[in-house]
Amino acid sequence: MLMIMFIETETTPNPATLKFLPGRQVMAVGTREFTDDEAAAASPLAEALFSLGDVTGVFYGREFISVTAGPGVEWSQLKPQVVAMLLDHFISEAPLFAGASAAGITVPAEDQPVAGDDPAHADIIDQIKDLIETRIRPAVANDGGDVAYRGFREGIVYLQMQGACSGCPSSAATLKNGIESLIKYYVPEVVEVRAA
Repeated sequence: MLMIMFIETETTPNPATLKFLPGRQVMAVGTREFTDDEAAAASPLAEALFSLGDVTGVFYGREFISVTAGPGVEWSQLKPQVVAMLLDHFISEAPLFAGASAAGITVPAEDQPVAGDDPAHADIIDQIKDLIETRIRPAVANDGGDVAYRGFREGIVYLQMQGACSGCPSSAATLKNGIESLIKYYVPEVVEVRAA
C-alpha cells in the first residue's frame, strides 16, 4: 500500500529556524529541545537531523518540529534534506525516542528552576503558570517555540525560551513587550519577567 504524506513548512520570527508540520502528532505531552549531538542521541530523528551537519537545534512540539540551521546556512539547500528525513521517519512510523520511550530521558541541569519558589507565593505562582499554559505557550508554539517557567522570586518571573524562540532576534522583545505585559496585567505582584 502506498502511503502519501505531506510536510508543510512555515517560517518563524527566527530566520535561522523553520517550523515543519507533519500533519500528525509529534509529542503527546510536553516538548523536547535538542541543542547538540549529545542531546540528540536520545532521539533517532533528532540524531539524523544533526547528522546533516548544518543543523544546530531541533525542537519537538505537540504537532510540529522546529529545526534551526547554523550560521550562513541556506534553507533553500537544507530544507529538502530535512523534509526527506521527516517523511522517512513518519512514513516508517519509527519511534521518536530511543527505546521507543521517552522514559529514559533525563532533564538537563539547565532545565531546573533558576529561582526557588517561595511556598508563601503559591497562589501567585499558580496564576503565572496558568497564564503561561493557557495564553502564552499556544502563542509561542505558533512561532515554532515554547516557553518554560523557571521560577518566581521577589516579583521577578524567570522564563526560558525554547525552540525557534531560543536565540531569535525578536525573543527579547517578545519576552518584555508581550509576555511581561500580559503577566503583569493579570498578576500585579509581578514586577518583571527575565530570561532564565
